[in-house]
Amino acid sequence: MKASLIISIYNNIPFLKAVLDSLQLQTEKDFEIIISEDGENTEVKNFLIQYPFTQHWQHLTQADVGWRKNKAMNNAIRASKADWLIFIDGDCVLHHKFIEMHLRYADNNSVLAGKRVKLDNGNSQLILVNSSKIKSLQDLLLRRFFFGRGGMRYIEEGIFISPDGLFGFIPKMRSLNHLTGSNMSFSKKAIFSINGFDEDYILPAVGEDYDLTWRFDAGGFNHKSVRNLAIQYHLSHIENWVNQDENMAICQKKQLENNFVCVNGIIKK
Repeated sequence: MKASLIISIYNNIPFLKAVLDSLQLQTEKDFEIIISEDGENTEVKNFLIQYPFTQHWQHLTQADVGWRKNKAMNNAIRASKADWLIFIDGDCVLHHKFIEMHLRYADNNSVLAGKRVKLDNGNSQLILVNSSKIKSLQDLLLRRFFFGRGGMRYIEEGIFISPDGLFGFIPKMRSLNHLTGSNMSFSKKAIFSINGFDEDYILPAVGEDYDLTWRFDAGGFNHKSVRNLAIQYHLSHIENWVNQDENMAICQKKQLENNFVCVNGIIKK
C-alpha cells in the first residue's frame, strides 16, 4: 500500500464517522487507516466494528490516564504497514484529493506541511448529519471567500487549487516552514531518524508539531508545503486550550542541548 493514514482520536464518535466518511470519497484508494485512540472507549470499538470500511484498518488503544497523544502516535508508527505516513486529527474531514496530494508530493528528504480551514458551527452540524455535504464545501468556501466569511476562519486554506490548472502556480508561492499536527506527512525512515514523537510531552500542543518541526530541521529534512492542495475542514467544537509554557520550557531546553533525536520516543534508550 502507498500510505498509512493515522487518525488521532479521543471519545468523539460523530466526528470520527464524518472523517471516515470523507475517506470513502478519496480519489486515491491505496492506503490503510489507523485509528489511534488515546484511550480505550468501548463505544468507539463497537462503532468501528460496524463501520463499512473499504480499506485495511487498525484500531489502536491505550489506557486513558491523561494526555498521551505522542505515545499513541508512536504506537501507530510501529503498527503502520506503509513507508509513507500521513497524520490527521479526528475532528478534520478531508477534501477528496487529500491523500492523492500528500502522495503526489511525497519525498523522502522532505516533510509535508498543510493547514486547515475552520468551519463554523452551522456547516459543521450539516456535515455531521449528512456527510455527503462534504462535496459542496468547495463551492461554499469560494462564496464565503468573496462574499463574507461568517463564522469561518482561515477560508483561504480550504480552497483547493489544482496544481495542473491555470492557477497552479499559487500553491507553489505559499510556502510553509512549520508543521501542523493535523495535516502533515513524512516517510517512516524520516520519523525513525529522529526517534518519533517525544513522549516527554504530557500536555497538548508544542510536542505534537512545533517540536517535530525543529527536530526535522536539525535532522536535515526540508519542509514542503501542501497548502491549497491537501485540504482539510476542521469541525467546530469548543477548544480545550491549555497554557503552553510548560511544554515550551521543555522544548527550549531540548533545543539548547540539540537533542533532536529524542530519548523517550519510538525506541526507548
